[in-house]
This record gives sequence, C-alpha cells and structure tokens, in this order.
Amino acid sequence: MDEFILYLKIGFNHVLDFSAYDHVLFLIALTVVFSFDQLKKVLWLITLFTIGHSISLALSAYGVVKIDVSVVEFLIPVTIFITGIFNLSSAGKIASIKENINLFFALFFGLIHGLGFSNYFRMMIGKEEDKLMPLLEFALGIEFAQVVIVLGILATGAILQSFFKVSKRDWILISSSIVIGFVIPMMIARAFW
Repeated sequence: MDEFILYLKIGFNHVLDFSAYDHVLFLIALTVVFSFDQLKKVLWLITLFTIGHSISLALSAYGVVKIDVSVVEFLIPVTIFITGIFNLSSAGKIASIKENINLFFALFFGLIHGLGFSNYFRMMIGKEEDKLMPLLEFALGIEFAQVVIVLGILATGAILQSFFKVSKRDWILISSSIVIGFVIPMMIARAFW
C-alpha cells in the first residue's frame, strides 16, 4: 500500500509541479474549448492524454524506446503551441470538429509528453521486475491531478462567461494567446540545434 501511495503522489505532483508547468499549459490549451456541460468529454480527453503518456513511459521502462531528451524537451512546448494556434484559428467555428481534433491532440501529444518524463521514470523504478504496477499507480496520480486542473479551468471559464459576460470565443482566444505567450520562450530556450 505504501508503494501505491508513493507512485500516486509522484504522479500527482508531476502534473502540479510549478517547475514543470508545461503540463498545466497543455491542459489549458486542450480543455479551454469545453464547458462544464461537456465534462464527460473532457474527462475522456484527459484520460486519452494519460493513456498516451503512460504508453510512452511503458515503452521507455521496458527499454523499447529511447529518444534524445533534448528533442523531446523541444517537442513538448511545440505540442502546446500547436494546440494553442489551433484554438486561435478555430475559435467560434464548429465545436465538434475542434473536439475531435483535441481527442487526437490528447492521445498523440500525450505520447510526446510521456517521453519527456520517461528517463526519470525509468531511473525511479530502476530494475524492479514489476514495472506495470508503479506505472499504473503513477498514471492514476496524473489522472487525479489533471481532473483537479481541468475542473479549475472549466470553473474559471464558467465564472468569466456567466458573471463577467466574457464570450466563449474571447475566453478561448485570450487563454490560448496567454498559453502561446508562455511557450514561445520555452521553444526558443529548448531548441536543440
């Protein structure tokens, strides 16, 4: 039980670590297009991200995949940038198209984000024979943290739209622009060439 709590906490703290705020930025860009009445879709969305993240960790933990960390560290803000740009270009357009593309973003970009943590995770579990249980416990911690963040994003959007009469389109545009403003310097700083 102690190991379960340990890996759960590590996963939870991995997402909420202020020095690794790229995860939060990605969640903002990914979920800002949704509202509380779409909570079920949002939960599926973040679960897809966790699945992608976990697949990368598993492939790394079992030694199937090894990728240059500097490339992955650059690609992480690129995924956030792409999601933000997509939000800017599609704000106010047909919602179902945005939501379906965000499902793809969640899974595919989850694979990339998982690779960013894979070396640390591989060192953390070391040569343990059972790599699957720590991975699942860690993924559960990630999922819990993501739910907390997403509920905060949806609540902020609901408050701004209900009480301050900010349009959904403006909420998406402003949030996505702020996220893009944060990730451009990240991409520049992490350029690997």
